[in-house]
Amino acid sequence: MSSPPSTTRPEWAWALYDWANSTFATTVIAGFFPLFFKRFWSDGLDSSASTFWLGFGNSTASLLVFLFAPILGAVADLKQNHIRLLTLFAFLGIGCTLGFSAIEQGQWSLAVLVYVFAILGFSGANIFYDALLPRVARTDDQHRMSALGFAMGYLGGGILFAINVAMTLKPGWFGLADATQAVRWSFVSVAVWWLVFMVPIMRLKLPVMETDSASSEKLTYKSAYQTPLQTLGKIRTNKNLWWFLIAYWFYIDGLATIIRMAVDFGLSIGLPSNSLIVALLIVQFVGFPATIMFGKIAKKFGARTGLWIGLSTYILATACAAFMNTTTEFYILAVALGLVQGGVQSLSRSIFSQLIPKQNSGEYFGFLNMLGKSAAIIGPVLVGVINVATGNPRIGLLSIISLFVIGMWFLYKVEDPDTAADASANTQ
Repeated sequence: MSSPPSTTRPEWAWALYDWANSTFATTVIAGFFPLFFKRFWSDGLDSSASTFWLGFGNSTASLLVFLFAPILGAVADLKQNHIRLLTLFAFLGIGCTLGFSAIEQGQWSLAVLVYVFAILGFSGANIFYDALLPRVARTDDQHRMSALGFAMGYLGGGILFAINVAMTLKPGWFGLADATQAVRWSFVSVAVWWLVFMVPIMRLKLPVMETDSASSEKLTYKSAYQTPLQTLGKIRTNKNLWWFLIAYWFYIDGLATIIRMAVDFGLSIGLPSNSLIVALLIVQFVGFPATIMFGKIAKKFGARTGLWIGLSTYILATACAAFMNTTTEFYILAVALGLVQGGVQSLSRSIFSQLIPKQNSGEYFGFLNMLGKSAAIIGPVLVGVINVATGNPRIGLLSIISLFVIGMWFLYKVEDPDTAADASANTQ
């Protein structure tokens, strides 16, 4: 029986970046920016206008990432400067996050502008971070490493978010005047945390990847702007990769819809807002050990089996959520989602990394990020239409199940790269 692989220094440096930047996703995106925008920066705007501009900011940032992700990935492959570009975009996100602390009350337009660039920095850096996975981890160890990265992100993001929530609830404990000052310092803490813990990946040195001469001749800065269609053409010739991306687009749409609609659904059935913050913390801390466990499941039974387990749990949890009425039931739902959310995300990333050529990882992960930004399109519309038609948000929530079912149907067509590798090894 072989011993489990040890984690190398480059792998730890890579995983630690998830610990570093996930604080932006929890404290800024999910936690304090929407709340502070509504209650502080939007002073003077009516509620509907502030909602519009917040949505506009999110949509603009997503559109920019959608348009430029494949191009940025291809440019990184051209010069193999993934770490340098990751650093550049991370600094953009860090600088903008720090800038939130200086924006005064009523300056909603400046807050939206800075927010757009902050998300662009955060999401842009993630393109190059994901693309480094097949370069820092062996093929047979990518599921474990992808899971470790997401798990570190859940833990790091959860720890700082818990501290930030405590700062706003009890500002006096931290020597702060009030909750407003606490939120400002929370933004500063995210920027500092992100910067400090990304130092290891900034110092990472990786060997130059060998590329075939034909690809090198074709890939120029000019052709990089034509990359999305070229990448799609190459994906279409790989049936296994093509089926996986279709499956991914459907089930990640369902997952993203639940993440975005959970708070709105909780409020619509009368749950207190404080319970929603607690639920978010539950997801973070449950997600840490659960995501690591999914890496082990993939190692033993195959990544596709791990995805089946995660998506089946999502279907069951969504069905049960449609009938919940109490805060306790909402917390149980948070535990269920925390058990599988990171697993589905991490195994999706590692399966994809096994299906693509390493030398073009930036190009392909740029395409995957573009696909991810187009997620949560069908789900929210589906939920909204059914809500209007039936007047019942519970029925609207149940409609999300169809996205998971369709995704699992296409996933059934995907040959598990682990199984295929084992079969190939046995025949040699």
